[in-house]
Amino acid sequence: MSRGLVIVAGAGDVGSRLAALRISLGDDVIALRRSDADAGEGVRRHRANLATGEGLSTLPREAVSLVFCAAPDQRDEAAYRALFHDGLRRLLDACRAPRVLFVSSTAVYGQDAGEWVDEGTPARPPAFNGRVLLDAERVLSDSPGGVVLRLSGLYGPGRDALLRKARSGDPGTSRWTNRIHVDDAASALSHLLDLAHPQPVYLGNDDQPALESEVLAWVRAGEGLPPVAPEAAPGRGRRVRNARLRASGWVPAHPDYRSGYAGLLDGAGV
Repeated sequence: MSRGLVIVAGAGDVGSRLAALRISLGDDVIALRRSDADAGEGVRRHRANLATGEGLSTLPREAVSLVFCAAPDQRDEAAYRALFHDGLRRLLDACRAPRVLFVSSTAVYGQDAGEWVDEGTPARPPAFNGRVLLDAERVLSDSPGGVVLRLSGLYGPGRDALLRKARSGDPGTSRWTNRIHVDDAASALSHLLDLAHPQPVYLGNDDQPALESEVLAWVRAGEGLPPVAPEAAPGRGRRVRNARLRASGWVPAHPDYRSGYAGLLDGAGV
């Protein structure tokens, strides 16, 4: 794709990283945020609220790329629908672009017995968040150049819930977990912006789904904490396959949890 205006709707943890990447590549970047907070060096700020539409009417009418990677203020169905489904419609009405990326989630899948899932797996979300995101994906399917990136669990600096769980002595469960480092999520989005002929859907995950108990045991060992016996039960959850994204040329900086969490452990110098 040629260099030009990239609009990042929702410049939070992932979006701000993406904006910085695109600035480094020579793009003009506008970051949509609900507040006037700084969006990063070289990034133009634009105050807008996707859930209400406030501020969208003053956006440029044309861009090279739109990226929707916003997060809701509240975890309920009304907030999700106002932001993801209705907000995406508002953004597409306000600005046109030949490439539109929508950040969705692997929560659109309902598999829970250790199955592998990929882009061809039927999406049957069991909860409202997955159902709303799938509805928003359908909105995007009517837009030429629309691409969905379904991310698994984000982790990285400031996201320490799993570390705190390990340090508490919780053994964890025999549930398959899937994750992607925030830097790799941003790099995947940037990669898809430049891909000449993308597929309509990609899964964003590292190379190695792992049992929660395995990850917690590794964290405890890395910090010199005593081991805790894990539960004895068959693996639950699902395993996310990133083969399509990998085949497109994307390479994660953190291919597994060991690489990603190593710099987050106590004394490792985050």
